[in-house]
Amino acid sequence: MSTTGGSGEIPTHTAPANQPAKRRDKPHRYHATRVQQSLTLRIAKCLCGTFLSLLLVVGIVAFILWLSLRPHRPRFHMSNFSFPALAQDNGIDNAKITFNVTIRNPNQNMGVYYYTMDGAVYYREQRIGWTPLELPSTFPYYQEPKNTVWIVGQLDVTEATLVMNTERWTALMEDRATGTVWFRLEMTSKFRFKIAMWESRFHRMHATCHVAVGQDGLILPLSKDKRCRLYFT
Repeated sequence: MSTTGGSGEIPTHTAPANQPAKRRDKPHRYHATRVQQSLTLRIAKCLCGTFLSLLLVVGIVAFILWLSLRPHRPRFHMSNFSFPALAQDNGIDNAKITFNVTIRNPNQNMGVYYYTMDGAVYYREQRIGWTPLELPSTFPYYQEPKNTVWIVGQLDVTEATLVMNTERWTALMEDRATGTVWFRLEMTSKFRFKIAMWESRFHRMHATCHVAVGQDGLILPLSKDKRCRLYFT
C-alpha cells in the first residue's frame, strides 16, 4: 500500500476515452453560410435596384408621352350675339336671334371629329329656341390641330325655331328697360379625338355661354369674345 504522504503532488485528470473531441470546422461552416447569405442579399438588392430603375425610366417616358399626347378640350368663345327686335317695342312678330361662336382646337397633334352639334337659347332659365348648328362642311366634320372654325346659328320666329309670346315679350321689355338682357346659349355636340390612326371613344360635349345684350339688341362688351364653359359627359 502506497501513500502520497506529504509530497504535495497535484493529481491530474484525463478525459474519458468515450468523450468526442470538439469539432474544429464549425467556424468555417458559419463563415461560409454568412458569405452565401450576403451574396444572395447582394443579388436581390441588385435585381430590385435594376427593376426600380427600369420602372422609373418607363414612368418618365410614359409621363412625357402623356403630356405630349393628352387631349385638350376645344375652346368655345362667344364672338357675336344679336337680337335686333329688342330695339323695337312691337318686334315680337319678326323676332330673330343670330350668333357666332368660334371653336379652337388647341391640340398640337390631335384632331377632333364632330358628328352632331345643336344650339339652344335660354331666357330666365326657360328655353326659347333650338336649332341644329352647321360647321364649315357636312358632318362628320374634322377639325385639324391648332385650327379655329366658326359656328353660325339663327333662331327665327317665322321658322318656329324661336318661340315668343306676349308674356315673354313683356319680360324682355322689362329687362331692356334696365339696360341689360341676359341670355344663355347651350351647345351640345357628339365628337371624338383622333391622332394618326387612333380614334378615341365618343364623347358628349356641352358648352355654356352667358350673353349680355344691350337695349339695341347687340352683344355688350362684357360678353364679347368671352370663353364659354365646357364639360363632357
